[in-house]
Amino acid sequence: MSRRPRPAEPLRYGIRPARPTEAAAIAALLARAFADDPVMAWMVPAADRERRIARYFRLAQRQQRPRASAVRVAATGDGRLLGAALWSGPGRWKASAVREVAALPEYARVFGLRGMPRAGQVQNAIHEAHPQTPHWYLPTVGTERGFEGLGVGSALLRQQLAECDRLGQPAYLESSNVTNIPFYEGLGFRVSGEIHLPGGGPTLWPMWRG
Repeated sequence: MSRRPRPAEPLRYGIRPARPTEAAAIAALLARAFADDPVMAWMVPAADRERRIARYFRLAQRQQRPRASAVRVAATGDGRLLGAALWSGPGRWKASAVREVAALPEYARVFGLRGMPRAGQVQNAIHEAHPQTPHWYLPTVGTERGFEGLGVGSALLRQQLAECDRLGQPAYLESSNVTNIPFYEGLGFRVSGEIHLPGGGPTLWPMWRG
């Protein structure tokens, strides 16, 4: 698949809260960013994977992050989206049981009947490892294809991390790709363990920033 050419001039963009009308575009961007993610590849059937992942991220925006400013984007002045990050504030990282049950039909469309057990295993493993200390949680950050390595992802995260530092609040995430660990370490996160998915699934690396 061809990649977008690198810009000849420095990118001009800002970080702002996502607009309600951008939910579908954000989901599609994140689906492209996570198309080769080890955990997504393990959970989501290969057939029509990118569309299924986009459906998942559309649900994630609606399901767990209904608050203002919880979804943030890097966007150019003309509205082109370069990246997106989903944040949950202290005590808000887990969707309510009512929301989870209501979303089961949509999850089934994403993962299929065969993938649902694996998705459940991933959720259970992540929940069991999740720290109890109040913190900001970053379940997802992704950069548009062709714009990786240009500082978009770090710019997205530095805004909230600066606020964490101002308030003295920690942050937490799970890296599903070992190659991304140095990126997060550069932002002050440190690996705090490993989450081994059952049934021969991939490993996740929980990371804490105090």
